[in-house]
Amino acid sequence: MLMPVVVYLPNYYATDLGVSLTAIGVAFGVVRLFDLWLDPALGFLIDRTNTRFGRFKPWLVAGLPIAVLAVWMLFMARPGIDGNYILFWLVLGFLGQSMATMAHVTWAARLAPEYGQRARVFSWWQGFTVVGMLVVLAMPPLMKLAFGLDYGQGVRAMGWFVALSLPVAILLALWAVHEPQAPPNTQSATWRHYWDLIRRPSILRLLASDVLLGTGPVIAGTLFFFYFEAIRGWDRSEAGLLLLLYFTGALLGAPLWGRLGQAIGKHRALAIASVAYAVAQLSVLMAPEGLAWGIVTMTLAGLPYSAGPILLRAMMADLGDEERLKSGIDRSGLMFGLLSGIVKIGSAIAVFASVSALDLFGFKADLGAANTPLALGVLSISFAVAPALLTLAGAILISGHTLDKAAHDAIRKALEARDAAQTVAEPPSR
Repeated sequence: MLMPVVVYLPNYYATDLGVSLTAIGVAFGVVRLFDLWLDPALGFLIDRTNTRFGRFKPWLVAGLPIAVLAVWMLFMARPGIDGNYILFWLVLGFLGQSMATMAHVTWAARLAPEYGQRARVFSWWQGFTVVGMLVVLAMPPLMKLAFGLDYGQGVRAMGWFVALSLPVAILLALWAVHEPQAPPNTQSATWRHYWDLIRRPSILRLLASDVLLGTGPVIAGTLFFFYFEAIRGWDRSEAGLLLLLYFTGALLGAPLWGRLGQAIGKHRALAIASVAYAVAQLSVLMAPEGLAWGIVTMTLAGLPYSAGPILLRAMMADLGDEERLKSGIDRSGLMFGLLSGIVKIGSAIAVFASVSALDLFGFKADLGAANTPLALGVLSISFAVAPALLTLAGAILISGHTLDKAAHDAIRKALEARDAAQTVAEPPSR
């Protein structure tokens, strides 16, 4: 749902619907700041949810109609819309998406309690996420090649696909996957506990790493079509095919990073992937012209993409066990809300700053290669160099993570012993 919103819509709104780059940047930046507090708040509520239908399923159901309506309005937008229109429907779309995603990722973590299991589960999770991205991102170029549809019709086809597939996917999850029993808490969670939580050094390190590692790809994704149109001379349908190759690389990389995380530790695998991403991103600037080089460069650049979503979530789930052992409270929903929400600080700044910088230096979306050398230089640096530097900083930071497999195994044994003792001590329910 979100990848085409971030990658396709800014360029489509600016080039086809005539919305100013600054207005687009403000709308996408503000909605990310809205998400910053939304995800932790939803995580807090999920932690306190206990219904006869389960802890996670009600949130999936509640988020569905909101997300579908917002997707429809965003992708079916017509000329004459402004930044307020974009902002309103982005807020609703991110609200529905966050409700479902927070439940979804916390549910996945509860299904896989062991160190190695989590890497495998989130590898499969990310693999199917990339499959969805490939399908939806293929629509504009394939609609043009197969049916002769224009770019705008291809964008609207993405909206149709997302709106129709979301209900099917969520209904399948509700029908096919069980919810594990919630772990026992020794005390009730309050907001004060969560303020204590975000001050823990291990959690702060993971959150800061997520900001650095997540911001770079957002910048690159926002500027992707601008760069390949203006610098490389590819039209948007051709660039869309390159984007498919990028996510094909991400799909191929998904099992690699999960297995490497099990073999050498998740934090070490993530540091390696981050350095690889930085090198691949810089190589885009130096790659020769031509289709063959474009295919090789974009496929290799996509290989490290899946490492962050897989390993950071698995590492946060491990920290959730450590936190429950220390505090006696299952805070997994809030912790995933923090992980999802905090990265949106960087995303908000990234989208706003990247498109606003282009506007500031006189870049015009409809001029393409005819822009000034200064504007084109700013575009190249913003697209390739800035994401690489951010990711290298994230690699340095995450390499100091200390919760490895041996430490987590000890935590799991202590939790299992305490949970078993507490279960025996509790009186039977009537």
